[in-house]
Amino acid sequence: MEFDKPVIGGPCWAELGTSDLAAAKQFYGEVFAWRCDTDSRPELRGYTVARLGGAAVAGLGPLYRPTQPIAWNVSFAVADVDAATHKVVAAGGTVIRGPMDIFDEGRRTVALDPSGAAFQMWQARDFPGAGVFNRPGALGWVELATRDVKRARDFYTTVFGWSVNASEWYTQWGTHGMDFGGVTALHGRFPVDVPPHWLPYFAVEDVDGTTEVALRAGGKALQEPTSVPDGPRIAVLRDPQGAAYGVYQAGDEDAGQSGASDTGQDTGRDGGTGPAAG
Repeated sequence: MEFDKPVIGGPCWAELGTSDLAAAKQFYGEVFAWRCDTDSRPELRGYTVARLGGAAVAGLGPLYRPTQPIAWNVSFAVADVDAATHKVVAAGGTVIRGPMDIFDEGRRTVALDPSGAAFQMWQARDFPGAGVFNRPGALGWVELATRDVKRARDFYTTVFGWSVNASEWYTQWGTHGMDFGGVTALHGRFPVDVPPHWLPYFAVEDVDGTTEVALRAGGKALQEPTSVPDGPRIAVLRDPQGAAYGVYQAGDEDAGQSGASDTGQDTGRDGGTGPAAG
């Protein structure tokens, strides 16, 4: 993505909902060299902020309800989450939870787009979101997989005012003149039971090396390391509990054009817990 701090309308946080928080902290610590700080407040049930140096880069949390899948979720920054929530409903989306305050950190809504892809909206107070982007171990791109690209364009441009930069094979999202993500069609090479979803991509120094580390730590490669034509080297991986995420080579030109359209991963569809400042 082309910005280096949270901006209104852009992705500000990536968060994992997992069935085994201790195992997830160990796995991602090995893969990304994250330092994990666990929040001591009992109501957060071990919610953990992953850091690179002193900067927050991602959240790791437990499953809060039986229907919540093991999955990574993406939060988008908004100036007024209540107003944005009304836009979601008016545009055909569904509110799962919120708007609600998360202590003094901010205010959040978890929602589904019209196709069922989960996302979150975050109105920052004390916690703006990730402290760095695009560096090895940090969020660098987000991608929507959907079976109705046109409807997705209509929905997200209405709710967030995103720009659309579309080629014959890939569509990119932008805000404030900067691209941050894309959308790919769930076509016939995906299993029919793969639901629409948002997939975060994290920058790494070496896609092949990171994939090897993930496999040794118990993960799985859903898409083996590959170089996208006129784009970056990427891979799509799954952690030992089943959550999918992408990695791409930090510093590659046009790193956003990941187009993980052949992974066939099932990343879940329900919402997560929302950002929290550990």
